[in-house]
This record gives sequence, structure tokens and C-alpha cells, in this order.
Amino acid sequence: MNEWKGKKSVTYKEARVYLDELSKYGSVLGLDTVRGLLRELGNPQDDLKFIHIAGTNGKGSVLAYTSTILSEAGYRIGRYVSPTVVSYLERIQVDGRWISEEEFAEKTAQVRDAIARSERNKERVPTVFEAETAIAFLYFREMKCDLVVLEAGLGGALDATNVVENTICAVFSSISRDHIGIIGNTLEEIAINKAGILKRGCQAVSARQKAEVRDLLKRSARKLGCGFREAEPEQAEIINEDERGIRFSYKEYDGMQTGMSGTFQIENLTTALEVISALRDSGYDIEENAVKTGLERTFWPGRFQCIGRDPVFLLDGAHNEEAALCLRESVKGYFPGRKLICIVGVFRDKEYERIAEIMCPLASSVYTVDLPDRKRGLPGKELAKEAEKYCSDVRYFADGTCSDVPAGTNTGIRCAVRAALDKAEREDVILAFGSLSYLRHIKDAFDAERDQEEGDKV
Repeated sequence: MNEWKGKKSVTYKEARVYLDELSKYGSVLGLDTVRGLLRELGNPQDDLKFIHIAGTNGKGSVLAYTSTILSEAGYRIGRYVSPTVVSYLERIQVDGRWISEEEFAEKTAQVRDAIARSERNKERVPTVFEAETAIAFLYFREMKCDLVVLEAGLGGALDATNVVENTICAVFSSISRDHIGIIGNTLEEIAINKAGILKRGCQAVSARQKAEVRDLLKRSARKLGCGFREAEPEQAEIINEDERGIRFSYKEYDGMQTGMSGTFQIENLTTALEVISALRDSGYDIEENAVKTGLERTFWPGRFQCIGRDPVFLLDGAHNEEAALCLRESVKGYFPGRKLICIVGVFRDKEYERIAEIMCPLASSVYTVDLPDRKRGLPGKELAKEAEKYCSDVRYFADGTCSDVPAGTNTGIRCAVRAALDKAEREDVILAFGSLSYLRHIKDAFDAERDQEEGDKV
């Protein structure tokens, strides 16, 4: 960090290098350090109002639906999300527009200076997520956001995002067992942790939960004087549904359409619509046309996303048991009887044995890859051994497997994508799933293969 000393302004590249260096401090749960950092910055979060979302699966989709509807209703809406799929800058958005490199560098410089002051006072250096959260709050305050839709990073109670106090609505997407041993060892402990985002008097909205989770959330909301409502997906009438989207009605919301697909999306859609109803009850002006247009325009990468046809090529961030079960139902429902080729990459701390058990029996071929994040990623060779229990055609694609792919990292991913495209017939389905963070590399590899194919035709 010495190269920053004395510099009033920095480039985007320098900002990213600085934040990468903060990564060495790892992930530390707790609010004391981020509170100290934000105090140095004038507590920008206190000038903002929040819709705070916690949960295990579906947070990103609920955030996308809710924020897009509110933008269509005329409000200026900040979005803070993780992990990202397309770009690092994707994590901080206003009305769907990513923060620019220049704006990000400027806010990082402000945070850097605040951290330097804290260091002189012998205070703990913030983690990279705490710094990124501070950058986001500074930007949202400068952009005069009416509301910020805020996705918790890990858990709820001790996550850096929970430093906020002005929560209008606390939202809980589907809660299941994840991050075992970090935020809890049982489903109840995990739910208690996530319930920590509730603030006195706010509205509480939940996806349909297991009975013990529902009861716990209700009790927590009651203690804090929060109104509580739960999505009722069984009341949704599905008019039409396939991999291109869903047309449905739900309670007073009639004839809605979204381009996002997956049988699990109805859970996220009904949760988001309950959030909109809660905001209406709190005095926010959200007309039905804004709801309809917002749902139609919502796009969120990596959630049963179709990037190609003939053959169909899908991306999905199913990285735990519950998400894999939902993905299995979508594949079976949308593509009955069609041959499935899977490309898989996951982090080593995920339930990869269960993911393989759930998804691999559906596949005619499974191709495993190493993730770009080698430290956290499960080696593709180990994943292949697990997949072999359920599928007879399993291949591990290491970097360098294809001699004609340009040298560099992630060449194994490019090779796997090429092999899948070469193997698939027009009526087959290719599905790349696992950790969200590697799906961008799958999309890049797919685009490169298609570009090369077009070039060969010329």
C-alpha cells in the first residue's frame, strides 16, 4: 500500500490492487471495525434508507425484481450485490447502471484515507468486504438514492451490511443450511443469524420457509414490532412457463411476465411482490404498470440464464443442496427426455457431494473444471471422482487440455465448453452450473467459441 502514500487521486487499477491487498485480512464477522470506518467517513449509511435482504438462495433474484420495479416507479434505487457474475463493478449499481471505474476509484481513495487514519489510531484494518461496503454507501449517498436494496454478504447479524439502521423492509429469501460452522451449525442457528437484519418497526417479508424457520422469523419480528408477511407461491397461477420466462398472476398482480426462468423463480417472484405490497402499505407510490414493466425488464445473470440455442446452453449458480434440488426440477420440467451435458465447478466448502448426487444422474456427460479462484475452488479432478458415482461419461478439463486454446488461466473452462458444444446435437441441452463466480468465464468461453465458429465460416 506504500505506493498510495501522498496520492490524492488514483486509477481504477490502483484501486483494485489496494482492495486485493486488503483481502489478506480475510473475512471477519462483526460490526465494530466497519462502524469505525464509516464513522471516519461521516456515516453515509445514516443518510440512506434500505431494503435489506438475507437468505441462502434467491437473494439476487429478489433484489433484481424489487429494485427494477422501484426504478420503474420513479425512485432512484441503489443495488449492492455479491458475488458478481459479469464484472467486479456490477456489485454497486444505481437504477441498473454499474458504478464507473472513475467513480469507484474516487470512492476507494476516500476509504483508503479513512483506513489510514484508523491505522494511526491502532484500529483494526477493515476486510475487503467492509471496505467495499463503505465505498457503496459513499456512492449511494452521493447519488441521492431514495432506497438502497442491500444484499447481505454472509449471514445477517454480524455481516458488514448490518451496520445500517434505517431499514424500511427486511427481506428473507429461502433459508437453508449453508456456511455450516461459520454462521451456525443448525438450521435454527442459521435462521437466528439471518434474522439479525430486522430493525425495530420495519416491515418483514419472507419467502415460504420451513416451519421452524417461519416460526423463528415471526417471533423475532414480533419482538421488534415489525409487520410480517410471507409469500404464498401456491396462490400463483402459472399461465405459461418455459426456459424463456414465466407468465403468471399472483393475488392482485394479474397477467405478470418475466424473462427469467426456472421452476424456483415463482418463489422469488412472489417474495418480491410481497415486498412491493409491504412498501405500498408503508406509503410508497408504486403503480401496477411499474410492477408489470419492472418484472418484464428484470435481468439477473447466472440464474437459469439461457445464452445459446440449438443446442440450448444454460448457466445457473446452483452451489448448494437446495439450489441443486430446484435446478433438477427445472431441468426435468423444461427438458423432459432431452440429453443433458453438464459442466460443473464448485468451491470446496460447498456440499459438492450432494450437488453431484442430485444433478449428475440426469446427465449423459459431466465435464468438471477448476475454478479461477484456486484457493477456494474444489479441484476439478476431485469433483470428477464424485461425479463418476452417478454418470458413466465424466471428464476433467485441466488448463492446457486443448493445445490450440490461447495460453493462460481458465483454459480448462474453454476446453470444456468446446467439448460440450462439439458433443451436443441441436436438441440437446448444455448446462453449466455451480459457483456463480465462474459463470462469467463460461460465458466468455462460449462467446469465444461462437466467434471462432463464425470466423471459420468467412
